[in-house]
This record gives sequence, C-alpha cells and structure tokens, in this order.
Amino acid sequence: MKAEITSPYRSVSEMLQRRVEESADREAYRYPAGTGWQSLTWAQTFERVRAIALGLHAVGIESQQRCAILASTRFEWILADLGILSAGAATTTIYPSSTPEECAYIIADSQSQVVFAEDDEQVDKLRGQRAELPDLHTVITFDGTSDGDWVLRLDEVEERGRTLAAQQPELFDELLGGIEPEHLATLVYTSGTTGRPKGVRLTHANWLYVAESMDALDESMLTEQDLQYLWLPLSHVFGKVMEMGQLRKGFPTAVDGNVDRLIDNLPVVQPTIMAAAPRIFEKVYNKVVTQAKEGGALKYRIFRWACGVGARVSRLNQRHQPIDLRTRIQYAIADRLVFQKLRARFGGRLRYFISGSAPLSPEIAEFFDAAGVRILEGYGLTETCAATFVNLPTDYRIGTVGRPFPGTEISFAEDGEILIRNGAVMHGYHRMPEETAAALDEDGWFHTGDIGAMEDGFLRITDRKKDLIKTSGGKYVAPQSVEGRFKAVCPYVGNVIVHGDERPYCTALVTLDEEAIAQWARDNGLGDRSYEQLAAEEPVRALIESYVDEVNAGLARHETIKSFAILPRDLTIENGEITPSLKVKRKVVENNYTDLLEGLYPNVRQAL
Repeated sequence: MKAEITSPYRSVSEMLQRRVEESADREAYRYPAGTGWQSLTWAQTFERVRAIALGLHAVGIESQQRCAILASTRFEWILADLGILSAGAATTTIYPSSTPEECAYIIADSQSQVVFAEDDEQVDKLRGQRAELPDLHTVITFDGTSDGDWVLRLDEVEERGRTLAAQQPELFDELLGGIEPEHLATLVYTSGTTGRPKGVRLTHANWLYVAESMDALDESMLTEQDLQYLWLPLSHVFGKVMEMGQLRKGFPTAVDGNVDRLIDNLPVVQPTIMAAAPRIFEKVYNKVVTQAKEGGALKYRIFRWACGVGARVSRLNQRHQPIDLRTRIQYAIADRLVFQKLRARFGGRLRYFISGSAPLSPEIAEFFDAAGVRILEGYGLTETCAATFVNLPTDYRIGTVGRPFPGTEISFAEDGEILIRNGAVMHGYHRMPEETAAALDEDGWFHTGDIGAMEDGFLRITDRKKDLIKTSGGKYVAPQSVEGRFKAVCPYVGNVIVHGDERPYCTALVTLDEEAIAQWARDNGLGDRSYEQLAAEEPVRALIESYVDEVNAGLARHETIKSFAILPRDLTIENGEITPSLKVKRKVVENNYTDLLEGLYPNVRQAL
C-alpha cells in the first residue's frame, strides 16, 4: 500500500501541544494511586511536561543531547519522555531489568547526560558504574532519595522548571520552536537476541509519520472514545508506538507496567483496546483450557463444542461471509455458556487486543476470536517504529500480520526476505555505520531479516531468516511455526524451542506453565511439588509426550519432534534467555543447555 503520509507538525512536542489545545479538559492518563486510580487531564499533563522540560534546561541539557530513562512502565516514564522531547533533547531507553554493566554500556554509547532512574535500586546501578560514565552529570529519580547534587527527585526538577518559567516566560516556546523534524527523538536499544545491543536512531519525523499513518487507518481502529490499557515496556518500541498513537487520537490511557496486576486490573479499568505480547495470551489460554478440563468430562465437552462453533463463526467473519441461522443460534448458546465469562475477565468493553513483538499461534488467535475477543496481530521492528503491518477490526485474517500501514512500500528479496520502505524507517544505528549499511540499502529499503509472503494483500511471516533450520538431510524447518502449534495444543507448556539446524532430525526444549502444571499435579496425585520436581517426574513427561505426538501427527516427517527435554526451570530475563518484551533468545537457550541438547542425539554422538 502506497499513500502520501504527511504531518502538520514539526515535532512530537508540537503534536502534544495541539492535543492539549483540542482536548485540554479531557482525561489523558490514569495511573495507580493507593488502592485506586488517579487521573490527569491533557492540560494538567502538559503543565508537568513543561516543568520537566524547563527543569532539564536548568540542569544543563541542550538541543539533541541524550537523556536516558531507566524505569518500568508508569505514568512518570511518559512524563519524562515528553519532557525530554519538549526540551529539544532525545530519549535513550533502558530496560529496568538491565544489569549495571548493561546500563553503563547504553548510557556511555548514547552519551546520555541525564538518567531518569525509577528508585534507589536503579540509582545504585548507576552509582556503582559512575567512574565509567563521564558524560552523566545528573540522575533524576521518581521514587528514590535525593542527595541535592548528583541525584535529584523528579519533583525537585519540576520545581526548578517552574521557577525558570516564571523568570523566562518565553523560554519553553523557544525550546519547542528549535526542534526540527529530522532531530533525533529516541535511541531505542535493541534487546540483543544476538550480539551487543544496537541503538536505533528514530527522529521526530519518524514518530510523526507513524502517528499520521495510524490515524489514516480504518476509522474502526482508534477512536477518541477508546480507553487504552498500557502495560508494555516503554523501553520497547511496541510500547512507544502506542504512546504516539494516543497523542495523535486523544483517547485516555491507563498506565501500569506491573504484569502481576494485569488480570486483576482489567475488570476495574475496563479498557477498549490493549496491546500485548503473545505470551500473555498463551498464559490466559492455558488457564482457560485447564479450568475447563478440571470441571469434568461434561463441562469440557461443552467447552470443546463451543470452541468449534466459535471457530466456524470466526472463519466466516474473516471471509466476510454470512452466518446461517442455525449457526447463529448455536453461537448464542455457546456464548452464554462459555464465552461471556472469558470476555468478563477483560472488563467486558474490550474491542480488540493488538499482538506484536513475537509470532502468535493462529490456533490461539482463533480461540480468542471464537470467544468474541479479537486479537489483531501486527508486525514491525524497532528499526521501523514497530507499526508497519496490522490487521484491522473490520478486515483481518488470522495467521497473518495484516495489511501494510498507509504509506508503506513492501518488496521481497530473492530468498523471500521482507524489505520495507516508508517514513518510519530509522536513520541508522548509533555510531555503527557498517551495521547501518548492511540493513539499509542505497534505495532506502530496510532489510528486515524476516521471511514472508503476501496473500491477498495480507502479509504472512514464515520465520526469522536467521532462525530457519536446515537439517543435515537438506530439509528446511520453520521452528516458530512448529512451536506455535505446540503451544496451541498443549495448555501445560510455557515455552518451546525447536532445535535441529545441521542435525539429522528436530528436537525440542520445553518449559512448563507453572500454574497449569501445578494444578494438574494436584489433580493427579503429585501433590504440591515444586516446578523442578515436576519437570523430572515421569507422569509429567508422559503428559507432554502425548501432546508432542498430537503435534507430530499434523507435521511433515522432517518437521516432527523426535525427542524432547523438559527444562528444570522456566526461561527468565535474569538468565538472559528472554528479552523484557518476552521474546525468546533462541541461541542463548541452546548455549545454556548444550549438554542436554547433545543428549537428545545419542546415536549421532556414538557415530562420532
């Protein structure tokens, strides 16, 4: 799809200013406060953003200098980001789970002058690395302790900003007027599934393009009446693009990055839209299926019947075909018996979820769609500001990532690699000219590293180029496709990593869904054993093996999983096995369990 996309604004800050002019007294943000939630209007938000911007100017920040944010997703993250941009500076993003050494690398590489740190724990990471950070002169903490010098509290910085505003009333407008579209806005560091993280340079023009492109989507996608629930890591580009979409459209957003509170918060907040990573949907799916099984044979038969009826309705809707009277009656019964309860878990007002960051199993997407909880899968990369393809509420096809955003051009290399060209494509990797040249060709095409194909205008991703498995017999296997099928079939699995490159056959490393397997254990006479104990139990292995056999029955022979191992613990961010956006670092996992993988190829070892 190619369409002219232009923005009437010169910067993200100007877009914010216009939003305030149009929606001053409307709710902008909602955030946890005590046992409830507190709201701010757009006008109140803008007052705090202006104070932060001028406070940064007061501590010495100048145009296009970098200020990092080291914090979890919370309202203050957004305030800091918009304050940095309004000061004419650029935001460097750092995951709060990063080690002190990782923080130091990103701060030093980006040459960040200021860091917004969430609390004393995050400040301590910086304090321990201070000798390695000559450019860092000020730390601003949301909840931590001020020392009045190197570390300041956010409210102290805002007070300095208000004082400066009284002294120089025209200064804020001068700062905004000095921002150019091509000025750096954000340095998003890739989470480093391979090699050291790269700083992706995204400008105000990039974000403005994305905001206008989102606004140009079908009118059913985003409306002023929506209420967004935002929990995604704002250090990740997926979270950031949802921030930009809100600024353009003006709907309110409830912000809380605590994933443990997510399910409890949804019935309270009652959002209409929410973006999430596939792992969230997988966990909900596992819980729903296991609860249906625990209800007894009759309840489970009703559940399966309802899912079958819902799947028929889903497929007809995707093809824009009419639904006959008999099926409508059956669906109404299925909805009353099963699906209404699932929708109530999400607050009852949800129009759709957006899924991104990693592939979503089509089977799981169809299950939710059958229940009237639509998941619109999209696709993009850090290097393209995340928003490049998306399914629409009125035009979607499960198993694809949707149609291109307005203004996006797409092409394919000879090997099927997806090439993208639009106004959201990065301006390069920070201080990495060779890597930039490898990713961006002379004609402006960004080489994604993903393999895919267009089907009736929808893009289907088949796999990561670097993840494709080629067995020693010369057969290609797309591991993510096999992994997705396994997750859809087995409600007791957490993560699956299919292995087999240059091997005679495919094997898998499996982690368990801790909550689901614990309930199964109690129901099957294994008591309250730990995850590690259950992973070693023969009945658990037999359970997982039954699902491996079920998946294998639908695969080509060279794709089948010939052997598997259950890992003694789940994958964690702390061990470097998954990214903060819940994407599996395949190579790290394989390296961590080399001996276990070798044990899955005993005949090969003996032959050597």
